[in-house]
Amino acid sequence: MGANTPAGAPGAHLALPDSHAPHGRFSALAVGAIGVVFGDIGTSPLYALKECFIGHHKLTVDPLHVNGVLSIMFWTMIVIVTVKYVFITLRADNRGEGGSLSLFALLVRNVGLGRGRWLMLLGIMATALFFGDAIITPAISVLSAMEGLTTVEARLQPMVLPGSLVILFGLFLIQSRGTEKVGRLFGPVMLVYFAVLAVLGVRQIALNPDIISALSPHHAVLFITHDPKLAFLALGSIVLAVTGAEALYADMGHFGRKPIGLSWLAVVLPALMLNYLGQGALVLTDPASIENPFYLMAPDEFRLPMVILATMATVIASQAVISGAFSVTRQAVQLGYLPRLRILHTSASAYGQIYVPFMNWLLLLLIVLLVLGFRESSNLASAYGIAVTGTMFITTCMIAVLITNVWGWKRIYSWPLIGLLLLFDGAYLASNLTKIVDGGWFPLMIGAIAFLLLTTWARGRALMMSRLRESAMPVDVFIRSASNSATRVPGTAVFMTSSPNGVPHALLHNLKHNKVLHERILILTVNVAEVPVVDDENRIEVMDLGENFYRVVLHYGFMQEPNVPEALKRLANCGPKVKMMETSFFLARQTLLASERPGMPVWREKLFAWLLQNAESAMSFFKLPTNRVVELGSQVEI
Repeated sequence: MGANTPAGAPGAHLALPDSHAPHGRFSALAVGAIGVVFGDIGTSPLYALKECFIGHHKLTVDPLHVNGVLSIMFWTMIVIVTVKYVFITLRADNRGEGGSLSLFALLVRNVGLGRGRWLMLLGIMATALFFGDAIITPAISVLSAMEGLTTVEARLQPMVLPGSLVILFGLFLIQSRGTEKVGRLFGPVMLVYFAVLAVLGVRQIALNPDIISALSPHHAVLFITHDPKLAFLALGSIVLAVTGAEALYADMGHFGRKPIGLSWLAVVLPALMLNYLGQGALVLTDPASIENPFYLMAPDEFRLPMVILATMATVIASQAVISGAFSVTRQAVQLGYLPRLRILHTSASAYGQIYVPFMNWLLLLLIVLLVLGFRESSNLASAYGIAVTGTMFITTCMIAVLITNVWGWKRIYSWPLIGLLLLFDGAYLASNLTKIVDGGWFPLMIGAIAFLLLTTWARGRALMMSRLRESAMPVDVFIRSASNSATRVPGTAVFMTSSPNGVPHALLHNLKHNKVLHERILILTVNVAEVPVVDDENRIEVMDLGENFYRVVLHYGFMQEPNVPEALKRLANCGPKVKMMETSFFLARQTLLASERPGMPVWREKLFAWLLQNAESAMSFFKLPTNRVVELGSQVEI
């Protein structure tokens, strides 16, 4: 019943808010960003350096390779995280919001849907890969933290897998209660965690200060020129140091560009590099420590507290990506790429605190299967990189369009910059594609399934709306005919329709079978614009069609949840105030039929029909009063 608003569609002309800026003190937002935004990238030291040397493409633990890996890690953080995300991508805000779908909507609004249909595919691909990331991040983070138990006591190895599953089960069980209270602890806990990372790193650097020279780019060049093939393969593990960088952009709407940028430059980047340098200093001193350098940096008596702190950090990182999955799911539903799903608010005050039951249990099921199938964080590392690098590469492609077509940067500046970003992202993606058989197939499979569902729903929905428009009677013709023949009864009837043109099928069926019309008829369409938020003053659009017929369009942003009764209370310029006890809502429930001119293969039509059948009812989705709703069936050929 809701539709996104492409350029030129009714309602696209509305004066929209300039921004949906986060509220709060700058310092509080910066601390909050440290807790939520950097949870994923902050837990990378648990496994990133280790995987470079004991992963599927093992490197020799010697100064050439250790310094080379650390140098590439550092400059990757500078180019990809600092330059690409902090200085460039965070400026690409869609009325204050970020993320792949938000960036896609921003580009479509400025470039035009006709010229940028391939941008839609890029946005959907990035979204699909994000769901793969949302499955792997909790699994690899919690497993890697729990594996620290073996550094405390080797006999605790059998506890790693069941302990990880218990933590993951607990994490998903509490989602329905919301994370507002837990969220208040995220920032301080992660501040302590990053401080510990820095202290442990400094402690090892003091014992081997020569490791600081690894920050020089010439060590990266030496490593690459010494063995180009091995260096290329090592990129698949080195990129684990920047997993979670996409979260900087995705969570911009919650914390703002400047707090996120400051947190990265002042706290997170220094702490991460100090820790990586400390790990490098340790393994050069004791090559055997490469088995788990993160925990072995700590003195024996601090190992167990480190396991507890790291586990808390991984739970926070997992919580952040789970919340992100809920948010992306809502955006996809509102923009018309997923069927209606049940979405619950878990906080009356915290913006964005939502719970999507279907997505919650689906994620848990897939994560449990992933943990039981791969069993160790090292095995999962091969699967992790493809989802991350694929999303980063797609973001760079969309940012390139933004820089050249929207911002209009001069070619002398933009082309070398875009080339540099594509070189880094392309190299990392290509390296990770070599690990498909070692586990990289998993995120690709999840991404392919998600892409199929997203595109099938969008295509099927467009076909269905097109067929409905073709068979729709012009409103003026219907009003003239019905007003002269139908009996009018007291009350208000609201007929909900996806199309802002023509007569809703439910209205035609009601007149055909009941032979009456209500005293006031509202033909209601919910439009979801390609901006995050539409202000209340721009919410309602009313057109008088004559004979007490009115066309009403409710406008929402893709980060908002439609509430039809609440909006109708503010309805004006169409007679007396709407009273729910005197109002009936008429909905059409479509049954799909095979067409002689099919718009999709039969198997995709069946998939779309299944998605349509299992979608959340419009009554629940639009918050309609259950005792005031009438559903009328209709058949549609697609």
